[in-house]
Amino acid sequence: MKKFLAFTMAAAMTLSLAACGGGSSSGSNTSADGSGSAAFKLGGTGPLTGDASIYGLAAQRGAQIAVDEINAEGGAIQFELKYEDDVNDPEKAVNAYNALKEWGMQISLGSVTTQPCIATSSYNFADSIFALTPSASSPDVISGKDNVYQMCFSDPNQGTASAKYISEQKLGEKVFIIWKSDDNYSTGIKDKFVAEAETLGLNVVGNATFTADSKNDFTVQLTQAKQAGADLLFLPIYYDAASLILTQANAMGYAPKFFGVDGMDGILTQANFDTSLAEGVMLLTPFNADDEDEATQHFVKAYQEKYNETPIQFAADAYDCVYAYKQALETAGCTPDMSAADINAKLKETFPTITFTGLTGDGAGITWDSTGAVSKSPKGMVIRDGAYVGMD
Repeated sequence: MKKFLAFTMAAAMTLSLAACGGGSSSGSNTSADGSGSAAFKLGGTGPLTGDASIYGLAAQRGAQIAVDEINAEGGAIQFELKYEDDVNDPEKAVNAYNALKEWGMQISLGSVTTQPCIATSSYNFADSIFALTPSASSPDVISGKDNVYQMCFSDPNQGTASAKYISEQKLGEKVFIIWKSDDNYSTGIKDKFVAEAETLGLNVVGNATFTADSKNDFTVQLTQAKQAGADLLFLPIYYDAASLILTQANAMGYAPKFFGVDGMDGILTQANFDTSLAEGVMLLTPFNADDEDEATQHFVKAYQEKYNETPIQFAADAYDCVYAYKQALETAGCTPDMSAADINAKLKETFPTITFTGLTGDGAGITWDSTGAVSKSPKGMVIRDGAYVGMD
């Protein structure tokens, strides 16, 4: 479905901030172009190195492009962006958050991945620093914190939507689930998928787990699925483990259909993975880089020119976060000379009242309730000829 942004895109990006540092860490709230214009200090943590760096770098880069565009427009809203590396580790994420707080962070992009964001969101709440995470999708991220919001749809919603989609599209007669038991993201999606599958009469013939310490060999889980006669594997996991499952299933001569969620996005860039094995893999995601609407193509072109790769959903969600902040700050009448606590109070009032139209979702507009939960719809995608193609 075509999407139209509710803001005017800059014709060219004349500003270029450091890709990893995200701007100056000086104490004054001045824009990174050196013009002296007041700027909101926007901070976030994510895995910029390590196994999950594809997600952190994508979010950082998507946010940076949005900041560059907004600053280039020269309007009243200007941003100075700074990301800190958390290596997908909750303890390191808290340290990164504290570094951003010391820097003077006024508004936050939270943390990119779920476990770190559960940790840092508690500090956002205690410190009255408003957070809008692009991609940490567990309900525990926002639960009991009225100033922590999500741009991504939540884990339970993904589980429910996946079961409905598989059932409605009649994608499999016997479904088997492989999930990660020590990960809130995977567990939350799996639990809701199972509950919805039972309601719909979807035939789940079994499930098998793994942990961070056992994510390299899936022979046992795949054998169980094959013996159960599963013709569709539901994988509520991240792309790194999924790539191994696809590789090992192929080696066994086992060829079911595979259906994933937003964590599957990135599998086509996984190092040392034969991407031909991902042909036909299905997933739910709020963003498709191949969409032909003007807003998507503008973003994809800018991202490819700056970073020499095609953006994944995490980049689009972070890009949307920055523009949603712009809209909310304008609506609330916030200025960069306000304290983080005063901005926090304004944004808590404002975010549940706005409708934001961005790159992600189905084009109907993105809204939030007062708990911080987002309302937007995922899209069914399939990998064909090495690219994501809409199934609808």
